[in-house]
Amino acid sequence: MPLDSLEGAPPARVLGELHGRAIEVLSSEALAFLASLHRRFEGGRKEVLAARAERQRRFDAGEAPDFPSETRDIREAAWRVGPIPADLQDRRVEITGPVDRKMIINALNSGASAFMADFEDATAPTWSNVLDGQVNLKDRWAGALTHEAGGKRYTVSGQPAVLMVRPRGWHLPEANLEIDGAPISASLFDFGLYAFHNARTAVEQGSGAYFYLPKLESRFEARLWNDVILATEAALDLPLGAIKVTVLIETLPAAFEMDEILFELKDHIVGLNCGRWDYIFSYIKRLAGHPEALTPDRSRMVMGQAFLGAYADLLIRTCHRRGAFAMGGMAAQIPVKGDIAANEAAFAKVRADKEREALAGHDGTWVAHPDLVPVAREVFDRLMPTPNQLERRRDDVRVTRGDLLCIHEGPRTEAGLRENIRVGIRYIEAWLEGRGAVPLYNLMEDAATAEICRTQIWQWLRHRAELDDGRRVDEAMVRAVLGEEVAAIRATFAPPRLDEATRLFEDLVFSEDCAEFLTLPAYPLL
Repeated sequence: MPLDSLEGAPPARVLGELHGRAIEVLSSEALAFLASLHRRFEGGRKEVLAARAERQRRFDAGEAPDFPSETRDIREAAWRVGPIPADLQDRRVEITGPVDRKMIINALNSGASAFMADFEDATAPTWSNVLDGQVNLKDRWAGALTHEAGGKRYTVSGQPAVLMVRPRGWHLPEANLEIDGAPISASLFDFGLYAFHNARTAVEQGSGAYFYLPKLESRFEARLWNDVILATEAALDLPLGAIKVTVLIETLPAAFEMDEILFELKDHIVGLNCGRWDYIFSYIKRLAGHPEALTPDRSRMVMGQAFLGAYADLLIRTCHRRGAFAMGGMAAQIPVKGDIAANEAAFAKVRADKEREALAGHDGTWVAHPDLVPVAREVFDRLMPTPNQLERRRDDVRVTRGDLLCIHEGPRTEAGLRENIRVGIRYIEAWLEGRGAVPLYNLMEDAATAEICRTQIWQWLRHRAELDDGRRVDEAMVRAVLGEEVAAIRATFAPPRLDEATRLFEDLVFSEDCAEFLTLPAYPLL
């Protein structure tokens, strides 16, 4: 069905400054298309966000997530998702990263099966970052993506990775574009611009408009996305299924609705992905009022165990039963320069993680650095000689509600508290400077890990968690440790926005309520 007509409607209002080639992506035609998306779907977006808030009120009152009784027939019926395009049949190694020009070229040339260009957790959403990213992706399909720096010229190879795009989540606004006096949804902005400029060209070149959809929490949010996709295909005169998506299962409520999410998107979905870092964050946040869900140090919450192991196994079984891919999670390790032993230890962790995924039945995995592509590929080539593992049904898996809520065992330590403070504040500081993917302590951190850091401290404070040495976490302890860690950061180097990052971090961890997302109060500070 066509999108709403713009005849007689007031024009979209661009509030941010336009520099360089930004006008190419914010053409009058593109703005008209975005305005149509906004007018048709903004009401639905508000409804699903209100439903999230209402569900959280029930969780705070003591309720816990469960499989919806009203959709039992969907879970028990025999059905499968639509056909998967040829260039998405083998996704054994996917690389992810921000949308800057050099990163896109290096990722496309990395030898990975696919590259997810990330407007969400790996990109700080400055106006210039999001517009430059759209220009870069438009150039990729126009065959004009080149970059010169340091006397070197970067170009896309003859066999680049398949391009996928992750728009920002439903909760985020794009404040630099108003429709009818209100900011447009960042999801619709990122998705709409990319589809408008590139979907038809991608199809004509034998591919399609492929997306990763983040932070969904229910079948209703999946249904909203499906409606957006159907309207976009109709408005751009694309065939049904020209737009294909993979949904990240990175929220606790979504783990109880995997079948339903696949069902709502069945003509457009090709798989689900284990978004492990956001999933830990969601587990803490959604069960914030539950003392029985008190978490150990972040480093103790590993895949293959407790709630993380249960949801990964359920994801594989659910996807393969429906003919969809079950994608593994991120390896956050990065090369350790100048330290051979530390570098090999990091690579060994990646190998072990990828071996676990391949043996469990995942159809592919994620890495954050080009040097890790061959490490992950060797594992999947060795353990998955076929393009995917759809034939592995995993009928042996039986995951219960209790399994999905089962907490990880392990201590809470002062060292873990200090690590959360260091990583959280340093990441927020870098984000405020415009960087969304930040190498810290030999790991590539993004917004999801910073979210874990601040929510875990909030949780420990809320429930006066006991550390392994018997002390209880209270405000005095956290403020003392925070002061020491900030002083140590300042003594090592002087990041320009450290004070702002520290204030925001303090506001979040000492707040009466557990904030939904740190990026919401941080966004106006960009």
